[in-house]
Amino acid sequence: MTAFVCRAAVGTVIACFASALPALAQPATQAAKLDAADTAWMMMATALVLMMTIPGLALFYAGMVRKKNVLATMAQSLIAVAMISVLWVAFGYSLAFVGDGPWIGNLDRAFLAGMTMDGAHPAAKTIPEALFVLYQMTFAVITVALIAGSVADRMRFSAYLLFSAGWFIFVYVPLAHWVWGGGFLATAGLLDFAGGTVVHLSAGIGGLVGAIVLGHRQGFRAENHAPYDLSLAVIGTGLLWVGWFGFNGGSALAANPRAVMAITATHLAASAGALTWAAIEWAKRRKPSVLGMISGAVAGLGTITPASGFVEPWQGIVIGIIAGALCYWACTSLKQRLNYDDSLDVFGVHGIGGLTGTLLAGVFATAAIGGTSGWIEGNPRQLLTQLYGIAVTLLWSGGVTFLLLKLIGLFVPLRATPQQELEGLDITQHGEALQ
Repeated sequence: MTAFVCRAAVGTVIACFASALPALAQPATQAAKLDAADTAWMMMATALVLMMTIPGLALFYAGMVRKKNVLATMAQSLIAVAMISVLWVAFGYSLAFVGDGPWIGNLDRAFLAGMTMDGAHPAAKTIPEALFVLYQMTFAVITVALIAGSVADRMRFSAYLLFSAGWFIFVYVPLAHWVWGGGFLATAGLLDFAGGTVVHLSAGIGGLVGAIVLGHRQGFRAENHAPYDLSLAVIGTGLLWVGWFGFNGGSALAANPRAVMAITATHLAASAGALTWAAIEWAKRRKPSVLGMISGAVAGLGTITPASGFVEPWQGIVIGIIAGALCYWACTSLKQRLNYDDSLDVFGVHGIGGLTGTLLAGVFATAAIGGTSGWIEGNPRQLLTQLYGIAVTLLWSGGVTFLLLKLIGLFVPLRATPQQELEGLDITQHGEALQ
């Protein structure tokens, strides 16, 4: 009897110890889930997307304004990186990606509180959460910086700072949560792989509203607003093009075949967009311009963005062709007909491109790539979901942008004086100028 009791006691101890092993091993198991290849790729993707703003967007925009506004235009991209990075860590990331409320997240990760070295976000379980924070930060940065192109040559730097902070808080953060952070658009099934609504459409409509509220530049029709140095814009385009591999490929959040498919579709769409824009200009004006070719490439890149992780490479070519044609029309015929002064065609390229790409994601989505079928594969309801996401983005970004600008205008002048515009924003806003 005694032996039996001893054996039972020993067995119980062994069983208890065995049952405790998973709990004891759990921290090591969680740490082991972090994948070195995924982490390395996402570190590279983060650097590529940051490169898209500085120096990519800074050069792209600066090359298309007049000489007296080059430094002021670059300063807008530079300050967006600095300011939005701090605001993202302070509260933006937490509100966008922590918590699963339908409208907004929470502040549990404010200033990255509670973050560990080997912890991961549920949306990216194989990379450190800190890396996920940084990657998503680069998206916030470039979205805010994009809007500057619509109000280039005339917005005061102080007003731009206030507007950028407010737009980030009240437009970008909620949209990021709604689409990528588990909000109501994600629940509805909206397909937006890398930012058709969150980035391009929201910035495009925000830029259009900004251009309308600020009004035309001085001498909009009478003066020559030819680009100062298109070679800078071409270099900027190249940096954007390469950086977009991180933008779209990195949105797979892992080094996997889906990332490769996204990169392939992205490159082909950019190529098709550049060729299409050049072909249209060649047919209409007998000369394909360099500005047209780089505009077509960026149009293809912006338009493929929401669909890149859902479509096949050949569909990327089709989307690029559509992007080149539609964005050309928006930047020429539509702009002239509506008579707005979107300085660097943010709405025509990014707004129309983001809208078109979001819609086409619902047409071409392939279940074998992204797990969701589009209209071509027999799921026409997806188009309705895409239209729903487009409508929400247009109304929210456009409405909040208008209110923000009107509110800021009560405290500081939104635009430079006519004399300051004549002298140039470089010298009047920053006390510097190119020689």
